[in-house]
Amino acid sequence: MPGNTFGQLFQVTTAGESHGGALTAIIDGCPPGLELMAKDIQVELDRRRPGQSDITSQRQEEDKIEIMSGVMEGKTTGTPILLIARNKDARAEDYDHLKNLYRPGHADATYQAKYGIREWRGGGRASARETLARVAAGVVAQKYLREKFGVEIISYVEQIGDIKADLDYRKVTKKEVESNTVRCPDKQAAKEMVKLIKEVQAEGDSLGGIIRGVLRKIPTGLGEPVFDKLPADLAKAMMSIGATKGFEFGSGFAAAEMRGSKHNDVFCASDTLPAGRQGCKIKTCTNHAGGTLGGISTGEDIHFRVAFKPVATISKEQETVDKEGKKVKLAATGRHDPCVLPRAVPIVDGMAALVLMDHYLRHKAQNL
Repeated sequence: MPGNTFGQLFQVTTAGESHGGALTAIIDGCPPGLELMAKDIQVELDRRRPGQSDITSQRQEEDKIEIMSGVMEGKTTGTPILLIARNKDARAEDYDHLKNLYRPGHADATYQAKYGIREWRGGGRASARETLARVAAGVVAQKYLREKFGVEIISYVEQIGDIKADLDYRKVTKKEVESNTVRCPDKQAAKEMVKLIKEVQAEGDSLGGIIRGVLRKIPTGLGEPVFDKLPADLAKAMMSIGATKGFEFGSGFAAAEMRGSKHNDVFCASDTLPAGRQGCKIKTCTNHAGGTLGGISTGEDIHFRVAFKPVATISKEQETVDKEGKKVKLAATGRHDPCVLPRAVPIVDGMAALVLMDHYLRHKAQNL
């Protein structure tokens, strides 16, 4: 089936292109009775929208969300929820010169090979603008999980280029994440990151980096053994975001250099369940496993890292080819992010929420 739907019981189908009429999301499987208003979703969309600072794309989109169905008198009805945000500042003419070119680092050539036609105005579905629908749907999942279990989802920029934050993921707060435009809770590193982004932007180039995701107060028992392990579905969710190049769960690749005696998280008996914990009364003294064992949540914090490549569209001149295979030179124009990470933080939040919500419903369906 075409890959425009994510999830099994909490399903999200998205549609829309960068320079089309609108971006839409249809959520099917949301439980009834959840209080939901457009302003709840708008808060997260404002974190993702372009034009929010001088280190992001200057495309001016309000990204105003409308709830078209599935909500009555401020509460979800259990029927499909249709969300829509109309494009207001699309400038298709900015891309006229790209109609017959294949941009380096973009999906132009592969879309042409797959479909025999491609949306050359801003990249269509391959554009980062597609993620608006993911964020909107993710808010609904976040709100349900937060109100039901107190689940807290916090993502933040941990690295841009060669500048790394010095942080303990267990202590980071949402307020700290939102304290600066780059969304890095380490204030000194954030200043250096902003400076580097502006320098690279002035050179007509771009930067990549790493976002860390932290999921707190997770119920135990989420995740399906073997193929639908919780880390496996989180990996798919994160790697489906455009520009992602790597996913690391728990201790990740550092585990390759550790011994079992150091990597194993020792169990500590607990007479009381920590907040949000369901099921067996256990906790671990360390969390190298990243909050799951056998692909099933333990109740400990889930933590992971997502690597993003440098933005493909740059104004530095590059060599490429046209549809006939002839060599041409291209210096991209238009409004583009020099570094996607500050705006990608709410995207990582949203996709993590969709995975958790889907697995919560699957867990409930199996354990009546």
